[in-house]
Amino acid sequence: MSDTEDIAELAGLLHETADRHGAFEAVAPPHDWWDWYAAYMVARRAGDAPDQASASAGRYMAEVKKVAAG
Repeated sequence: MSDTEDIAELAGLLHETADRHGAFEAVAPPHDWWDWYAAYMVARRAGDAPDQASASAGRYMAEVKKVAAG
């Protein structure tokens, strides 16, 4: 895969992550967005579907960062 393809793939994943984060951000207390993004992206790269990755990121935020969505 070329650098351009790598960049395009990562840009696509970042865009998806931003879209998915909006639902968490709307119901969560203030938090560092990059923590949720990282957890989501790791889950997606491990093969989780978007809904699974969102759930994984939410669990990470609640259990590790002590930021629970209400």
